Amino acid sequence: MLDALLAEARLRWALDPARGIAVVAAERLVAVPVEPTVPLLLLPAARLRAGGPASDGADAAAGAASPLPGRHGPRGADPIALLGRLYPADHAVGRFGHAEGTTVGELTRADLAGALYLGPVTPVADTASPWGMPWISDRLRAPDGCPWDREQTHVSLRNNLLEEAYEVYDALEGGATPELAGELGDLLLQIVLHAQLAAEAGVFDLTDVWQALATKIVRRHPHVFGEAEARTASDVNRQWERIKQGERAAAGQAETRSALDGISRTLPALAASQEMQERAAHLGYDWPSIDGVLDKVREEVGELVEADNPAHQAEELGDLLFALTNVGRKMDIEVEAALRGANDKFRRRFRHVELAAARQGVALRDMTFQQLDALWDAAKADERREASA
Repeated sequence: MLDALLAEARLRWALDPARGIAVVAAERLVAVPVEPTVPLLLLPAARLRAGGPASDGADAAAGAASPLPGRHGPRGADPIALLGRLYPADHAVGRFGHAEGTTVGELTRADLAGALYLGPVTPVADTASPWGMPWISDRLRAPDGCPWDREQTHVSLRNNLLEEAYEVYDALEGGATPELAGELGDLLLQIVLHAQLAAEAGVFDLTDVWQALATKIVRRHPHVFGEAEARTASDVNRQWERIKQGERAAAGQAETRSALDGISRTLPALAASQEMQERAAHLGYDWPSIDGVLDKVREEVGELVEADNPAHQAEELGDLLFALTNVGRKMDIEVEAALRGANDKFRRRFRHVELAAARQGVALRDMTFQQLDALWDAAKADERREASA
């Protein structure tokens, strides 16, 4: 049966099987990693079985296939919607045994009852595939590609990576939104670009990135992919640190590397401080309760007050911030986010003060502290009223 379909595809749509073809049961489409640059032969599962068209009940089970992770979001279980995401709406769809074809945009569920042929898309139209963007990046770096892209290096792109990471961080405030999808795409672009540069240098490519990541995650989750047990998040964290220690020992780094060495020095200081203290706590270096941490804060405040020169004051202020970060960790508060929230609150209230002063026709610099403080209190009161409305 397949030989006859391939022969028809050769004749009608110039299929060259030597260049590859994917044969997929329509009932399993949502679970299969279809690559649109490869010709697709899509037909009912019954026609792929030796028994011919008769169904033995397995088709119904196949129809309940779980969507492929990575494509399991909205309408992920809808094969027609999936084809609409992977192919342009005007992409031609051939019908075996019928002179007239259709397009992806016009497909219906009824069409899946017959055998269909979807020719390959051009690489530049392969926008929804994991391999679409790597091709685009490679094309941009070609001799006749984009002058800007051709000039970039790992070093020149560092600031772009930080900027995109911060934009993702900001977008996370709104939860799962279309805007977040766009920002995650911008961040992913940076990974694709660095992998492209490394591939050109003959060091690694994106497949090595995927492999290194997946291998590490599987290795560090033996309670999921192996026989280990971890009943709580704390168990997982302790196990994670033990596994990383073993990795360092296997690499001959047990004596030379610290558990804190993997924390980037370019992280925002508060985030780095919290990460360091969390890692130390996972290894058992922690206060028994938050009471000890609060006592440490009081101690650091006293030392800051007693500091008698700028250098000593800066050191003690750093110690105080470090201790306050530990308070946040003990209370399961993300300290970086907490301070960002305080910054946003100050920005809103200060703007309220500016506008109030402008309405009075007075410049801020000409107002007394008492007048400014009264405007600040009014801003706080307005915020509370709006929040309770």
